[in-house]
Parts: sequence; C-alpha cells; structure tokens
Amino acid sequence: MANYWTQLSIEYANQRDYLDQLYRVYPIISGGQRDIDQSVFQTVEQEFYNQDNVRLIQALLQLKLFPIKDSFVAYLRKDPSALERNPQTVNRICGRLYELGLKKIYENCSQPKETNRQIGPMFRNWLHTKAIGLAPVNEKEFLSGSGNAILDGSDKELKDFAAKMLGFKRKKGLDFVGRFNGKYVIGEAKFISDDGGHQNAQFNDAMDTLKEPVADGVVKIAVIDGVPYIKSKNKIHKELLESDKPILSALLLRDFLYQI
Repeated sequence: MANYWTQLSIEYANQRDYLDQLYRVYPIISGGQRDIDQSVFQTVEQEFYNQDNVRLIQALLQLKLFPIKDSFVAYLRKDPSALERNPQTVNRICGRLYELGLKKIYENCSQPKETNRQIGPMFRNWLHTKAIGLAPVNEKEFLSGSGNAILDGSDKELKDFAAKMLGFKRKKGLDFVGRFNGKYVIGEAKFISDDGGHQNAQFNDAMDTLKEPVADGVVKIAVIDGVPYIKSKNKIHKELLESDKPILSALLLRDFLYQI
C-alpha cells in the first residue's frame, strides 16, 4: 500500500490547482536562443563553401550544440583525432550537413537548452526562497546547532556530507539534506514530465536512493512531481502505489518535514 504522503500527493495533484502551485517550484520557461560565437560560425561558413569536410566538423564541434543528432558526434568531441581516421563517418555526417544548408545549421546550433536540462537547479532555488520556513545554510552553520536546518550546497557537496556523516554510500548526488525535529532527512527531487525513456530513468534514480542503506534514524525521501501522480495504469504510477516509502510532492515537503 502506498505511503500516506504518497497518497496525499496523488490526491493533491488530482483535486487541486496542482500545476499552478507547482510552477512556484519549477518555473519552467522556454529559453531564448543560444548565443553563437560568430567568429566560429564564420569558419563554419567558409569550410561549408570550401566543402572541406574535416574542417567543417572541427569548426562545428567548437559550438555547444551540434546541428544534427548523430550518435558518433559525442565520440568525435572526445577524440577529434578520429576525424582523420574515419573518412566515411566524416563524409556521411557532412552529407547531412550539406543537405541541411547553412541557414538551418545556424538555427539548429542556436536552439534553446532543452527544458529538462534547466530543471536541475530549480528545486534548490526554491528552497532558497524559504518556502520551507528557513533558508539553507553552509556546512559549518548546519553542524553548529541541533535545531531545524537545511544544508546548502551542490548535489555533490550534499552527497559527500551524507557519505561522511550519515552513512550514505551511493555515488549519485543528492538534492536535499536537512535536520528536522532531531532527525536527518536526505533525498532527491525529480520533476517527471512524461513516462518512458529518460523520464523513467529519472524516476528510478530517485527510487534507488530510497533503497540505499544509511545510518540508523536517517529518513530517506523522494520528492517527485509531475505525471507519476496521474491516476493510470502506467508503470510509474503503479510503482508509487506499491511502495511504502515516503514519496511526495515538493508542495507537501514542508508539512512532512515539520511532522517527522
């Protein structure tokens, strides 16, 4: 049977203005166009007209976003010397680039960042608004007292603290470390915008943290929001109903923390 806080989160999502309220935590906006280094793109144009395939790809690899999806591009980024050794791969990729044309290449290279890549810092930004009732503090201040507190830091810094102080051995980062009513609380926060593929992997990542052994008395949570709370027969919703672990919406996190 689902945990009480999970059931409460499902009810909240299905009966109240869930998305309107959730926008405070995840103010997802469509990003503006990426800035392109114009001097680099001038080189792209030159090599495009010269039809120098190796130099064209070398120039495009200097930009943050490659204009076409191709599984081999990441390899070429990591090992540019492979360009000279793999002429057929270079020619194949460049064939697509010439077909695309310079205007479309420019448009594709300047596309906004994908929304799911903007979500990561939003939860911690929300914590800094004092939505929980207090602002996150650095490790020195966190350890200086025994009262309610939220630890500030990157996912790696929070993970390292939990490893050092709370027996957490998983190598993945954390999004939340706090102390409420004398109990330490650790967890990950995920906004799941769809089911399947990468989104399922994000959900599973948070669930794996719940399974990780920790020191006695440490409370593990998964702060999940999005489509998992839609009542359906999909795999993620089914897992929510079958888990007895505290999986809850960020909108209920404050209430959860003060009652533990």
